[in-house]
Amino acid sequence: MARKYSKAASRKVEKVMHERKEGTLKSGSGKKVKSRKQAIAIGLSEARKEGKKVPKKARKKAKKR
Repeated sequence: MARKYSKAASRKVEKVMHERKEGTLKSGSGKKVKSRKQAIAIGLSEARKEGKKVPKKARKKAKKR
């Protein structure tokens, strides 16, 4: 089975997680990131912008009535 994320994307997320642990990671609004999930999302977003192999964002499905 093929890798879902590239090694470069994994390294980017690892770097961002380290920044979060040090307390230097900031979100777009300039506030410190404390959430683990938010840090991962930032890392994947940055990797995506750099053109690394990262799956597209999950879309919300519309409710069927």
